[in-house]
Amino acid sequence: MKVLLVGGGGREAAIAASLKKSAHVDTLYCAPGNAGIASCAECVPIGVMEFDRLIAFAKEKAIDLAVCSQDDPLCAGIVDAFEGAGIPMFGTRKNAAIIEGSKAFSKDLMKKYGIPTAAYEIFTDAEKAEDYLKTMASFPIVLKASGLALGKGVLICRNLEEALAGVQEIMLDRKFGAAGTQLVIEEFMTGREVSALAFCDGKTYKLMSSSQDHKRIGDGDTGLNTGGMGTFSPSPFYTKEIDQICRETIYQKTLDAMAAEGRPFTGVLYFGLMLTKDGPKVVEYNTRFGDPETQVVLPRMKTDLVEVMQACMNGTLDQIQLEFEDNAAVCVVLASGGYPEHYEKGKVITGLEHFEGRDDIFCFHAGTKFDENGNIVTNGGRVLDIVAKAKDLKSARAKAYEAAACVHFDGAYMRHDIGRALDEI
Repeated sequence: MKVLLVGGGGREAAIAASLKKSAHVDTLYCAPGNAGIASCAECVPIGVMEFDRLIAFAKEKAIDLAVCSQDDPLCAGIVDAFEGAGIPMFGTRKNAAIIEGSKAFSKDLMKKYGIPTAAYEIFTDAEKAEDYLKTMASFPIVLKASGLALGKGVLICRNLEEALAGVQEIMLDRKFGAAGTQLVIEEFMTGREVSALAFCDGKTYKLMSSSQDHKRIGDGDTGLNTGGMGTFSPSPFYTKEIDQICRETIYQKTLDAMAAEGRPFTGVLYFGLMLTKDGPKVVEYNTRFGDPETQVVLPRMKTDLVEVMQACMNGTLDQIQLEFEDNAAVCVVLASGGYPEHYEKGKVITGLEHFEGRDDIFCFHAGTKFDENGNIVTNGGRVLDIVAKAKDLKSARAKAYEAAACVHFDGAYMRHDIGRALDEI
């Protein structure tokens, strides 16, 4: 098969590596890709929102399967556009991608179908949101821009002053653009967070191995929210008992709810869970592989990725036996100094040869490019995802940090406590 992967981040680097391993893939293209993806795919300089150019390229190269797992193009209808042009694409159609594209929609869906989540209110008027915070709210409290905000449109506010500043930031200053047109104000939940990704064909789901993301920029979960600074998989806190509850109260109910709404969900559905004292609850849905969760989940998957994707598209997922290695993986993100706010690009990266020929450590490029001299340089906030596999989580964590120490670029920053919670078990 000839396959076209749309995207160019660390998640796509992990997907590209799995696609390249598939027995069904002869040729792999990636648009736009990055300097790391270029080692396993032919990168094409077309942006993820340039649907017409992507479709024209796919027709020119007689692409058999296209793959997209990025929120913006999915919510804008890239799958519908490709299917309309007669090109099969793995991903979520626009009318179902709203489950991520609008937090207001997803919260109302959960309320309507009895899926456990935090109590909430939705506002389109900043003054009314402020009045609610002054008269009805208890703190801490969570403010969420309803639309897409690159995983950053969530503010945890400890008091009224912070919450009012948050309303100003999201709704009036529009720090997250049009995502702040609607504001979701939500009760603050406490507990372990777990990410659960599932392949879906509209009626059936197959759960991947659990994982846990670390969103805050600083050690000890301090500082600003980011797209994710590291992950581990599986989560030891996601027990068989928790899994059973989620299967009974969340996973299938969500799939059935979307079908009942005339929005059958095909692709990857990401369940962001909070394991509260009252049981697991949904923090958020994403309509795609998580980033950087994918980087610790797919390297452990034994089943051929293309076969799973085709089953999702054909409605035959119930016939797939999804298998994962009996081991663990940890990902440490190397970011540009100053991320998630202001940072410089173009810093030369060294030490990448350390990963060549290895099947237990990986360096998935998230924000890199080639400069005019052929050097691989930084080209984003999150630059590299250093992943290690080992027999258990603690061994994988030690190996990941050891590998991360081999890579260098000016201003490189990482958290030093990814998986610290594992010390408690």
